[in-house]
Amino acid sequence: MIPYGKQDISDADIQAVAKALKSDFLTQGPKIEEFENKFADYCGVKYAVAVSSCTAALHLSYMVLGMGEGNRVWTSPNTFVATSNAALYCGASVDFVDIAKETGSVCVNALRAKLEKAQESNTLPDIVAPVHFSGASCDMEAIFHLSQNYGFKVVEDAAHCVGAAYKGAKVGNCAFSDIACFSLHPVKIITTAEGGIITTNDEALYKKLLMLRTHGITKDPSQLHQQDGNEWYFEQQYLGYHYRITDIQCALGISQMDRLDDFVSRRQALAKRYDEKLAHLPIDRPVWKHDVFSSWHLYVVTLASKFDRAVIFKALRDKGIGVNVHYIPVYKHPYYQNIGFNPVGNDYPETEDYYRSALTLPLYPNLTLKEQDYICSTLEELLMAG
Repeated sequence: MIPYGKQDISDADIQAVAKALKSDFLTQGPKIEEFENKFADYCGVKYAVAVSSCTAALHLSYMVLGMGEGNRVWTSPNTFVATSNAALYCGASVDFVDIAKETGSVCVNALRAKLEKAQESNTLPDIVAPVHFSGASCDMEAIFHLSQNYGFKVVEDAAHCVGAAYKGAKVGNCAFSDIACFSLHPVKIITTAEGGIITTNDEALYKKLLMLRTHGITKDPSQLHQQDGNEWYFEQQYLGYHYRITDIQCALGISQMDRLDDFVSRRQALAKRYDEKLAHLPIDRPVWKHDVFSSWHLYVVTLASKFDRAVIFKALRDKGIGVNVHYIPVYKHPYYQNIGFNPVGNDYPETEDYYRSALTLPLYPNLTLKEQDYICSTLEELLMAG
């Protein structure tokens, strides 16, 4: 089976992990800060905080921005459930903004219209969390301007976007947001096995994030409420979580970052090759925008309406091609229906249209050209026969 995504682990990665295993620190050691600094420098941002997952990153980000009962978070329905679940963990309510079918990401016009309506009913969001779908940034400058007009904070769900750029600057620089959150899961651009990382330019948020990932505890003398004077003294100042990452994982992340640009270049080349080989088929291919440099976590096509996506999906899987679907709209899940969302998604027509026809093709750095040719020829055979 050719998977839809796969990690690329080198001998250098293995050696880096082995070295960490033989060191004095397996967790809470120097590799964590080294990785954070390397990631922050890459993104062109002041601070980075590595955590146990992107879900943890989102949860802590919502927390430091004050989300709780009575607060509202808006995001895309075309995402993994973690983006909205993390808001529910805080006690906030969630709502969704329809996407632009061509990008799979939040439609700025739909967001603007929803904000205008919410202002009339005094139900504006406290946070909007745009999801950078498939590796391509949303129109963050437009969303930032809306945040200035309507008074909400911006948390970028950049899980797909390590190595991507927007308007010539790396995603994660937080020029148009308060916080950005990345995934380091094995199918993403680089990996620490499980893991996530948060970026921000706000020092106060950064310091609080550091505490919240470790039970709300600090030993920093400048932050202590009482100056005890003993080296062993620490204080729990918030109700935090055990969201730490390990030195072993960060050693892998540091090593992976040495090949990050190569990974993205390879994904770009494979995506362009898909474009060329699939151009004659009755599908819509991903859109390339001049001000967006995608890291190509996913390559998603949408099938013409005459095709039954389930039939094509099964036929490809039966032939050893691990296609996938990203994503089942969040509001369709039973839990979300139980808290009041309409399962047919009448408020999200573009999301519904996209979901009926979306198909994710395999894409990862060590996908061979022979495997890609097989994927394309098999898809062509199925579509042309239909």
